[in-house]
Amino acid sequence: MAKKETYSEAMKRLEAIVSQIESNELDIDSLGEHLKEAQKLIKYCRDKLYKADAEIKKMLEEGEETEA
Repeated sequence: MAKKETYSEAMKRLEAIVSQIESNELDIDSLGEHLKEAQKLIKYCRDKLYKADAEIKKMLEEGEETEA
């Protein structure tokens, strides 16, 4: 995974890995490496989503406070 990878780039890479696994394109030697990369990508994407969700909730709460 690249240092400054975006969420979209990470998802595209993850989709490519899943596609390779589903189509049996990977040999047993590279399968483990690809699964490890997929795990890192999943964690990265999950963290990005949680962070975005928290930021959105915070903005909505701040918006409600200013309306009151």
